[in-house]
Amino acid sequence: MAKQQSSTTPAAKNRTAPVTKSEKPKRTAKVVSAPAPEHAAKPAAGRSRVVVQRVTPQIDGGRFAVKRVAGDTLRVEADVFGDGHDLVRARLLYRRNDEQAWQAEEMVALGNDRWTASFLVEELGYYEYTVVGEVDHFGTWRSELKKRQDAGQDLDLPLKTGALLIEATAKRAGKQAAELRAFAEKVRGGSTDAAFDPVLLAAIEQYPETEFETRYEHVLSVWVDRERARFSTWYELFPRSWGKPGAHGTLRDVAGQLDYVAEMGFDVLYLPPIHPIGKSFRKGRNNTTEAAGGDVGSPWAIGAAEGGHLDIFKELGTFSDLDFLLTELQARRMELALDIAFQCAPDHPWVTEHPDWFKKRADGSIQYAENPPKKYQDIYPLDFESTDWRGLWDGLKEVFMFWAERGVRIFRVDNPHTKAFPFWEWVIDEVHAVYPDVIFLAEAFTRPRIMERLAKLGYTQSYTYFTWRNTAAELTQYLTELTKTEIAEYMRPNFWPNTPDILPFGLQSGGPNAFKSRLVLAATLSSNYGMYGPAFELGENAPFKEGSEEYRYSEKYEIKQWDRDAAHSLRPLITQLNQARRANRALQSNDGLFFHPVDNPQIMAYSKATADGADVVLTVVNLDPVNVQAGFLNLDLKALGVADGAGYEVFDLLSGRSFRWQGARNYVDLRPYEVPAHVFAVRR
Repeated sequence: MAKQQSSTTPAAKNRTAPVTKSEKPKRTAKVVSAPAPEHAAKPAAGRSRVVVQRVTPQIDGGRFAVKRVAGDTLRVEADVFGDGHDLVRARLLYRRNDEQAWQAEEMVALGNDRWTASFLVEELGYYEYTVVGEVDHFGTWRSELKKRQDAGQDLDLPLKTGALLIEATAKRAGKQAAELRAFAEKVRGGSTDAAFDPVLLAAIEQYPETEFETRYEHVLSVWVDRERARFSTWYELFPRSWGKPGAHGTLRDVAGQLDYVAEMGFDVLYLPPIHPIGKSFRKGRNNTTEAAGGDVGSPWAIGAAEGGHLDIFKELGTFSDLDFLLTELQARRMELALDIAFQCAPDHPWVTEHPDWFKKRADGSIQYAENPPKKYQDIYPLDFESTDWRGLWDGLKEVFMFWAERGVRIFRVDNPHTKAFPFWEWVIDEVHAVYPDVIFLAEAFTRPRIMERLAKLGYTQSYTYFTWRNTAAELTQYLTELTKTEIAEYMRPNFWPNTPDILPFGLQSGGPNAFKSRLVLAATLSSNYGMYGPAFELGENAPFKEGSEEYRYSEKYEIKQWDRDAAHSLRPLITQLNQARRANRALQSNDGLFFHPVDNPQIMAYSKATADGADVVLTVVNLDPVNVQAGFLNLDLKALGVADGAGYEVFDLLSGRSFRWQGARNYVDLRPYEVPAHVFAVRR
């Protein structure tokens, strides 16, 4: 008799084992299955087999525009790939944002499913772009046809398949439909020459098969500025200090002395606020809280009984004088930059006309500006949480529009980081909609993310931390961040070695030689740079007190008399550097910046080159304001456009001396009491 085989599974044991009275049956959860839907949801584009991802450049998923200058070519890259072995096709679509129709550019494969194409941005304003991809049925067919032909296989059926693809394209074509049908007949008749005819391929590419294409999920944008957004040289002065001795200077006084600025090579004249200055709580010399008789106050305490942000301080002149200054600047190919400071003196007309635009304290009085323990009783900040915020926005927009209508196209904005981000995004777009050539410079010495956000919101240029970066390592790291990361797509640095608010410690202690090296660094590291003069060229370096970056007897609070013809002035060096900037295209952009190793950390070496390599400038700077420094440069010859083993000439644009160099390793010594730098034009 066969032996009965027992079950070894727990389920089988449970079925055969009896339940005794002492055991309670185990309770199991009742599982209820939801009924399956008759038709599961499917993607609308289920037959689109291509993926488009990692499109660059883009900022925050397309939330903000990248920036370019009119005449630039915007290079776009993307990952485009599909399933299986079919070939894919990728196209770059672009248009001005006020156009309906897209223009298309075929993208070229870079390898590893990465594709690229470019388009020219010719006009100011916004352009849009995106990427589409689809399976390239015609390209796949031609590729497989070639393989079959090389293998000696029968081509009759493959050629008929190709004819059908060509005829399908003819249905989408316009003027070339007849030409495509003629090609289809030739291919159907067995002509491989017709199948591989480049004329056929060009015609096919004109009429892509868009039914199953995949379009990138974002439409991206690029804002296009004029050239001065990328390359500018600023000079700041206080007009009230440019009059006759003992007199308050005027706008006409400045116009009469423009050659002093123009001959040094500056193309932007920047003036602090030119509006009426408040009298209530006016600051005295050295920022004292009590003004003495005759104290002129700070131009940033804007507004008095005679007017506010839409008026000119009567001591500076009239609107006719402003027009005259603008005309004189234009004759010298220069522009005027006005300071826009959105804050008010206690006697500004807005205080009584729009009290809701200001914060109130517990006792009902308006809150003056504070940065505890500092108090600024001469300034009332605006309240961007005001219940009348819409009216406030409109009032501030009017300020920009008013001065733009009078011919001002550059604005340096004071402390924009203390105003609401949404306001800046709105107002910059509003101004650009009417005046797309307006340039905005953000004076925001604050945390990096805030500075970056302001640039994303539309600021054309930005002040930076250059003022506080001193060592070669610090400068290299910071410039790499500014020029070689995503930041370069939207933030244009403007380097200032000094401002009326900032006298860096390095200039206080380093003397004239520190001014020279910082000047060279600012002028050659950044295509946009500026200085506060005549304080800079005359080496003004006395601080208000030890540990302070404020000037003693600051020009912000008094009229200064400057000896602009002093023998120690840096005017000659400034002029040489600005001439070099104008003569060498490599110094007019930050794109080609490259740092070269030096065996002495007190020496910094870097080059700039144009994209075509036609213009290359190599700068070597002694960072020590006291001692002679020497060392060997270890140059990257490829960055200089020099072939390995080739000799080349370096011509010093400052001294006029020429040197013949060979190879990567070359010796320099720099004396700070002469010119502590070489600015070499590299000649192959």
